[in-house]
Amino acid sequence: MNAARRLANVRHVRTLATLSLLALAPLAALPTRPAVQWLAAMCSTPLLSDASPSSDSARRPATTVRPLSCEPLAHVPGKSVTTAIVDYPPRAFTPAHRHPGSVTAFVIEGTVRSQLAGGPAIDYRSGQTWFEPPGTLHEFAENPDPARPAKLLAVFVTDSDCGPLVLPP
Repeated sequence: MNAARRLANVRHVRTLATLSLLALAPLAALPTRPAVQWLAAMCSTPLLSDASPSSDSARRPATTVRPLSCEPLAHVPGKSVTTAIVDYPPRAFTPAHRHPGSVTAFVIEGTVRSQLAGGPAIDYRSGQTWFEPPGTLHEFAENPDPARPAKLLAVFVTDSDCGPLVLPP
């Protein structure tokens, strides 16, 4: 990767971090659940569906989801916003699933191929985004690269209580 491309990637990540902080800054004033309760709620529900992937995808690495925050939206009673980092090792695969609310995904690094029901599979590269309406079937998501990892930031707007982020198909 040449120096100009690396600099552009660093700028994308810095811009995303700045925008995320600005967007979430008002939430800092809201009361939050104790960290232990939040972590227990997040860990008590599966983050990936129980869908049975094809034999090829069963042998592929899985993605990992690292929740960063979950806060109630004071101006939208009954809703919360959750941010999470999704790491895709080389050739990682996530089978069909749904999300309980709206999701915006921003690719931080690498390429993520994603397909929503009724649409084509699309390769999203660093700096690109996509949106998933609540309940949409997400056919799959994967890192097609055999050597380089990929990473995205997912922002979920769901019913309050910071429940499960991923539902079975």
